[in-house]
Amino acid sequence: MPKGQAMKYLIIHLAACVAVVAETILYQAAVIHTADRGVIENGQMLVQGDRITAVGKIVQVPRGARTVNLGKLQLYPGLIAATTSLGLTEINAVRATQDTTEVGGFTPDVEAWISVNPDSELIPVARANGFTHALVAPLGGVITGTSGLIKTAGWGVEDMTVKTRVALHIMWPVLSINPTPKSALRKPDNFKSPKDQAKERERKLRAIDQFFDQAEAYAKARAAHAGQEVFETIPSWECTLEAIAGRQPFMVHANSERQITSAVAWAKRRGYRIIIAAGLDAWRVADLLAKEKVAVVLDNVFRLPQRDTDSHEVNFRAAGVLNKAGVKVAHSVRMGNWGATEVRNITYAAARSMAYGLPREAGLRSITLHPAEMLGVDKQLGSLTAGKEATFIAVDGDLFDIRSNVKHMWIAGKPVSLESRHTRLYEKYKNRPKPKAVQR
Repeated sequence: MPKGQAMKYLIIHLAACVAVVAETILYQAAVIHTADRGVIENGQMLVQGDRITAVGKIVQVPRGARTVNLGKLQLYPGLIAATTSLGLTEINAVRATQDTTEVGGFTPDVEAWISVNPDSELIPVARANGFTHALVAPLGGVITGTSGLIKTAGWGVEDMTVKTRVALHIMWPVLSINPTPKSALRKPDNFKSPKDQAKERERKLRAIDQFFDQAEAYAKARAAHAGQEVFETIPSWECTLEAIAGRQPFMVHANSERQITSAVAWAKRRGYRIIIAAGLDAWRVADLLAKEKVAVVLDNVFRLPQRDTDSHEVNFRAAGVLNKAGVKVAHSVRMGNWGATEVRNITYAAARSMAYGLPREAGLRSITLHPAEMLGVDKQLGSLTAGKEATFIAVDGDLFDIRSNVKHMWIAGKPVSLESRHTRLYEKYKNRPKPKAVQR
């Protein structure tokens, strides 16, 4: 048998063996929340290997399938956290555990996934509350680099990484002008007149445009010299190619109304696809965002209002306002040291938005299907749908009720431990011996 034909036969044989080994399991649950096709009471979900093959009230079960009856538990898709620093930071007071920020103003070649610490204690904590995936993004400068999507379980960072380059991140310059006179400043030496502040603002915006003018020129030169060895590739420009070609989104971090409208106008002028992250004032320009089909990642539900003229619940209502206007919304937490510890609480940010006008189905999608769509992985993740990856969780009640607990998790069909430092300490001190009486 020729060598090539023998190799082809071996590959087919191995694939057949894997198909035979892949176990078929029928999961039965009190409720199945699909996230894209509504809720199924007393539903069934058939999983073969790492894929969902059927979901419904009653599904056709192949011979030899194993049944797992989850009783009163409810099934949800695995939760996805967008714009986090998970795995890049551990202990705020220990500098050696901080790797969230790079040096430099324009560093598109930074890839966050490489720096993830797979042994971080914060990853199991996020996993214990249902988060199977998280987008890990870099900080520092204006163009901070490229984010990567990781799963919250795996053997080392290579195994955990699902997608190395998801979005190119831009920290949009602050565009407000401080009118405070020099005499009223605590540090008068830092005073800049409104005119000088306006010039500084324009300089920062111009620098972003000039950077991408050069990036586009590099892309044209690279295409013109395709296949020629004389062309020298430059890593910084190489990492912008996917974004400027529209195959990768820009994630623009902007809070104020002026920042958001400026970023949207910039993207429209240049023909770029953007996602607004942070988005404190996004609700104020909801119609504009809907018109331009710009999605929003909210990380500020539990923050004070931006202005003293805003009502106290303005951030609670923001997601509902955006959703009503037709804007795709995802919930997340602020990036940085403290934000990584709060990933587990993203569910409750969605719950608060639901209490103030966000429909329940949209609330579930804001931590499942919507982030999956924004990050370009919705064909594999984000909902319990036939053909998608079997990544899901089982909860002993309503996911959005803080009293409920995630009891089981599966990533790509495999059960995942929900043990964390919290559970280990709980078990340790729950079983501590009673202290003996001290004789005096």
